[in-house]
Amino acid sequence: MDVMPAGKRTCLYNAAQLDAVTDSMAMQAAGLLVGKQRVMIVGILRRGAPLAEMVYQKLSNNFSLNNLSRMNLQIKRYADDLRLIHPETQLTENPEHAALDLSGVTIVIVDDVMYRGHSMLRAIEYIAGKNAEEIRTVVLVDRGAAKLPVRCDIAGVRLDIAPGDIIECNVPPYEEEFKIEVLQPKL
Repeated sequence: MDVMPAGKRTCLYNAAQLDAVTDSMAMQAAGLLVGKQRVMIVGILRRGAPLAEMVYQKLSNNFSLNNLSRMNLQIKRYADDLRLIHPETQLTENPEHAALDLSGVTIVIVDDVMYRGHSMLRAIEYIAGKNAEEIRTVVLVDRGAAKLPVRCDIAGVRLDIAPGDIIECNVPPYEEEFKIEVLQPKL
């Protein structure tokens, strides 16, 4: 069981608000995908995967995109409280993806938070190495603090918060309630 870091938590977005945010994200993604023959929605594990599934379902159900497929990537760098858990961003390749050829496929990579850009950059490098035709990036929250040459094509919300504060995206099934909180750690 994860221990919640101490400090003051403020809920910024609840489940109903985030449903509207993810609807908007899917609508923006649909605009980028018009006319694409093959599209794959790729979630970055952990919380990017269920968010990718939400976007995938909304694209399928609300925009009649039937050329969609799904995949997840396991990438690790930061713990949820921003402690560096791996000095190098680590992508663990699923053996099923080793021979994957994405020629002719438009990729939409989905993650929960864009912080420094390490995880997204690693995902882009990996997908580019699989010959993807086009790569688009989608995040639920853009902190506006990326240090690497990575940008979000679609950001659900942009939150400019103090450097020491932590964005906590609570995404089922990892948490019970879909919400975004900001944590001001206890010093």
